[in-house]
Amino acid sequence: MHIAEEVGAALAENRPVVALESTILSHGLPAPRNLTVAARLERVVREAGAVPATIAVLDGVPHIGLTTAELERVCSEDLLKLSLRDLGAACALGRSGATTVASTTALAHRAGIRVFGTGGLGGVHRGARETWDVSADLDVVATTPVLVVCSGVKSILDMGATLEVLETRSVPVVGYRTDRFPAFYRRESEFGVPWRVEDAEQAAAVFAAGERGMLLVNPVPAAFEMDSALHDRLLAEGLQKLVDRNVRGKDVTPVLLEHFHTASEGVSLDANEELVVSNVQVAAEVAVELCR
Repeated sequence: MHIAEEVGAALAENRPVVALESTILSHGLPAPRNLTVAARLERVVREAGAVPATIAVLDGVPHIGLTTAELERVCSEDLLKLSLRDLGAACALGRSGATTVASTTALAHRAGIRVFGTGGLGGVHRGARETWDVSADLDVVATTPVLVVCSGVKSILDMGATLEVLETRSVPVVGYRTDRFPAFYRRESEFGVPWRVEDAEQAAAVFAAGERGMLLVNPVPAAFEMDSALHDRLLAEGLQKLVDRNVRGKDVTPVLLEHFHTASEGVSLDANEELVVSNVQVAAEVAVELCR
């Protein structure tokens, strides 16, 4: 594992570091916007007083923190999508890939990073009773002591079942200034959250006291929330597209995101960018508090 010099120095000196995933850059956003967002995320972390550590696997080596050239590579090459189960094969075979929530969380913990800012968590897919399609994100968050800041899960998932799994695995789900579980493009779902905090100091205290993986859910900024009618139409169309194309497993999210991005004429792209920026901002503030 290669840890960037800046990241390694910060960890050695107990200064705040925030992990960032690379799948959102290589598979979630189109070029060249993905590179612009990558730079913006790292800038937001620095301005909050922390050090960014974007994570990816390059030529078989997990990188914790990327140079400008490496970020450009992640945003321009056709990289594999690597979950936790894929890391061994990718490393052994010298492949390059972008890390998901599961693999980013695991690599961040291995490097000693305690806070990770991302977009949305994976979860239980619709129809999982027949397909057993459940994201590895849930198991990794449950077994890895990293605080993950996200905007809930995408509405394409079975949100109720996802929350039940999180409860069964004893994952603390904490709302950041909200009593409702966010639905990614929408600020609220029909589901509540068991705990709420009002600031980064409270969030850091809850995580430190719990000594386990934690989910801090932060709604998309109100100005970028997707209109409910538009959201519901796009979701229905996207789900039908999955059936028509017989799309399953890890290909589901990229196909649905592409439909949202294309059919919404950029509305979902703006929402996606702003919610990730907001989550990373909160993650950096929490990381700073943890180091105090």
